[in-house]
Amino acid sequence: MKPLLITDCDEVLLHMVSHFGTWLGEAHDIDFQIGAGEWADRMKRRDGGAPLTTEEMWGMLHGFFPAEMARQTLVPHAREALAALADIADVVVLTNLQDACRVPRIEQLAAFGIHYRVECNQGGKGAPVARLVAEHGAPVTVFVDDLAVHHESVARHAPDVHRLHMVSEPTLAPHVAAAPHAHARIDDWRQAQAWIADRFAAGLPASDRLMQETA
Repeated sequence: MKPLLITDCDEVLLHMVSHFGTWLGEAHDIDFQIGAGEWADRMKRRDGGAPLTTEEMWGMLHGFFPAEMARQTLVPHAREALAALADIADVVVLTNLQDACRVPRIEQLAAFGIHYRVECNQGGKGAPVARLVAEHGAPVTVFVDDLAVHHESVARHAPDVHRLHMVSEPTLAPHVAAAPHAHARIDDWRQAQAWIADRFAAGLPASDRLMQETA
């Protein structure tokens, strides 16, 4: 049985926030400040109008996906790293988009030469990760995501999964603290590939490996 790699897409495989900000300016006359904090707070109307509500922010995101997904660009070395890891592991892209975006996401990734199973999710990723692990039966699983909340969710629902925090957008990464529930923070796929391959080679679930390293 091969190991399993479960990876996020936006800001892990594909750049998103920079292109989202450009689109907000072009289509809605809204400036988007890349950084930490609530997204609605970082969106400013150029006419000085009222701050955006959370509902308006989600409306903007739904306007970007899937209609503007063609703007997104590939993260350096992501395709090559996944291809190398796919020689030794099965790969699933777990992306937090509405289910209607699954086919557009598959097609988007395929255009970049990335051909792996894609699953959409809404909310915390812990439960779907646990289901994928149970379905696959892999002895070792690695989870990669840019959001700390998902590492916390996976730590709660699937504690044996190795958790790698990655923020591949260089303008965003300095503003994002390392996720406290992740085992490591690596923002470059060349280094991440080696870290993931090492976990697969060791053949130990996260809990056993931590016990071994602290013994």
